[in-house]
Amino acid sequence: MFLPQEIIRKKRDGGALSADEIRFFVRGIGDGGVSEGQIAAFAMAVYFKDMNMDERVAFTLAMRDSGQVLEWRSLNLPGPVLDKHSTGGVGDAVSLLLGPMIAACGGYVPMISGRGLGHTGGTLDKFDAVPGYCSVPDYALFRKVVREVGVAIIGQTAQLAPSDKRIYSIRDVTATVESVALITGSILSKKLAAGLDALVIDVKVGRGAFMPTYEKAQELAASIVGVGNGAGMDTSAILTDMNESLAPSAGNALEVRCAIDYLSGRARPQRLHEVCLALGAEMLVRAGLADTEAAARAKLMVVLDSGQAAERFARMVSALGGPSDLIEQPDRHLERAPVVVAAPAHKAGFANACDCRTLGLAVVGLGGGRRRPGDSIDFAVGLSDLVGLGEQIAVGQALATVHARTQAAARQAVREIQAAYAISEIAPARNPVVYCSIRP
Repeated sequence: MFLPQEIIRKKRDGGALSADEIRFFVRGIGDGGVSEGQIAAFAMAVYFKDMNMDERVAFTLAMRDSGQVLEWRSLNLPGPVLDKHSTGGVGDAVSLLLGPMIAACGGYVPMISGRGLGHTGGTLDKFDAVPGYCSVPDYALFRKVVREVGVAIIGQTAQLAPSDKRIYSIRDVTATVESVALITGSILSKKLAAGLDALVIDVKVGRGAFMPTYEKAQELAASIVGVGNGAGMDTSAILTDMNESLAPSAGNALEVRCAIDYLSGRARPQRLHEVCLALGAEMLVRAGLADTEAAARAKLMVVLDSGQAAERFARMVSALGGPSDLIEQPDRHLERAPVVVAAPAHKAGFANACDCRTLGLAVVGLGGGRRRPGDSIDFAVGLSDLVGLGEQIAVGQALATVHARTQAAARQAVREIQAAYAISEIAPARNPVVYCSIRP
């Protein structure tokens, strides 16, 4: 018989917890046998004393097993079950593109996504900008869409890793969010509960990332890869740049438009394209759908250029209740903001640096994100035509276009964008878009 306070004491004093102790504590998180104060104390003990790899694996598996674990074998799918996860950033519309691309290449993607958090946008909020789209379907519809379309992008249900949901909400208000061990368990418990064969993690690095330093990003990626594989799921990670917006748009309906333009071939922004191909190639190779990275990239380009990926996106949107002609008629369905103004540069030169986090917070300030968990979102607002680092700028040239609900909100966003960009006389050295891969 274990006592929660003795488990907390052991971890507080730097001891390694057994798998049985961890399972007991996590079970108590789910059934109420452990109090909020005890969860907070446990999280703080882990924050300061950390967990070794065996503890991290046991903690992640215990949170996975606190709720429903999805299974796909009974559907006899003729391909592997895959997913990707991003640690969040600004203008990160990759999930909207990559799910349909992988499905068109023969994979099956049951993507369980989150909402925006802080300055980072959420995939689920982007799909909620599509009228009629059901982001929380019942289990039967979710399975049906995955089987028939190959991809379904939905939100986390209350049945998946419920212990994680409780511990996360407490970490959020007790200054223990940054623990790499706890982040690893939070991300992977939900992905393991989704019943995946393989997972690729996009760990963002830079001023707009959750992990702003390269060293911390690398530490998180290595932890996720180690724990994911230790828990029996083929897991790898790619470190990608978030020192500027990944897409030239940030905001929910604006990013859906960007995704439609990308899939239909109207516009493929270079940074967004590079990250999609890097993650997609890693997914296809890990899952055995391509022998080499070069073959995987070629396969991804075929499904893009032939329209097969766009067709999967359209079928998924329609199957989950959205309009069947969204790709052909985005203006008919996606809301537009009534106030559209440019944010002019005050001086000439080169876009030398960008406080990407400030851009994300500007979107939140416009109403495109949440200040508190229960806030409603204005899907129409955001930023578009964002200037990329290294671009030459003339005085008065737009650094971005602001899409706002009111003139006052637009003026405030213009000031924030002007403050976010540093303009210099010399062109900066470009950051790589993809830094490195971390594999088991």
